[in-house]
Amino acid sequence: MRTRAVVGLAVLAMVGLGACAPEENSSGASTPSGADACAKDKLAVKTAGTLTVGTDKPAYEPWFSGDDPSNGKGYESAVTYAVAKKLGFEQANVKWQTVQFNTAFAPGPKAFDLDVNQVSISEDRRKAVDFSSGYYDVRQTVITTAGSKIAEAKSVADLVDAKLGAQVGTTSYTALRDVVKPKPKPAVFDTNDLAVQALKNKQIDGIVVDLPTAFYMTAAQLDNGKIVGQLPAGGQGEQFGFVLEKNSKLTGCVTQAVDALKADGTLANLQKQYLTESGAPELS
Repeated sequence: MRTRAVVGLAVLAMVGLGACAPEENSSGASTPSGADACAKDKLAVKTAGTLTVGTDKPAYEPWFSGDDPSNGKGYESAVTYAVAKKLGFEQANVKWQTVQFNTAFAPGPKAFDLDVNQVSISEDRRKAVDFSSGYYDVRQTVITTAGSKIAEAKSVADLVDAKLGAQVGTTSYTALRDVVKPKPKPAVFDTNDLAVQALKNKQIDGIVVDLPTAFYMTAAQLDNGKIVGQLPAGGQGEQFGFVLEKNSKLTGCVTQAVDALKADGTLANLQKQYLTESGAPELS
């Protein structure tokens, strides 16, 4: 899990990149003012005419596809190109560079204009870098192994008789306790690795984790891992945001683009395409 920060998302009433008075948004940056404040030729990019984007290597599914961020496939790649288009950049004018995860939000100057790599927004990280508003609200998810008693569950109600577990002190445990509300007492683990071992040993029927961790566990840690489904959204939680250099003049424009994509349904459609339809169905 990247972090457990709790960050709110302010959805702007103004859709698009037009004129608006300066105001504070969830990225911590003022909304740009002036009709052309976010015009391509006014953006303070590292290289004129190019939007330079960083991410780690390997670039994992379902956030990217084929370890190739430049192909526009996978949720984060698709969102990046959608933001780039809002800012006036065609796909050919987006340049990718490899940036290690921890390096992206470390203090100091950046060689990229923005970085996208499942980086959770947190107040501690804001001390060193800027964030756009959140482009993904991390969902809590139930995983199991093929053939288990909950492998074919379609709703939260189908989970109430299951023995489920989660890591202590996490939003995953809170969701298990407050959303699933199973009849058997939930199992609590010091680490997710211990939870995985318990699932392998059939001591529990399933684990509640965030969706990025669910993809990792079912692909890399479990031989017959399966994502049962995403729990219903509710309340505030962890968000992923684009990382920018501290006090970047781009932050407000990138935030405005993200908020426009959220308001017009683009983010929801991309999540359905690359996350829900990639093996993480919604539980009713």
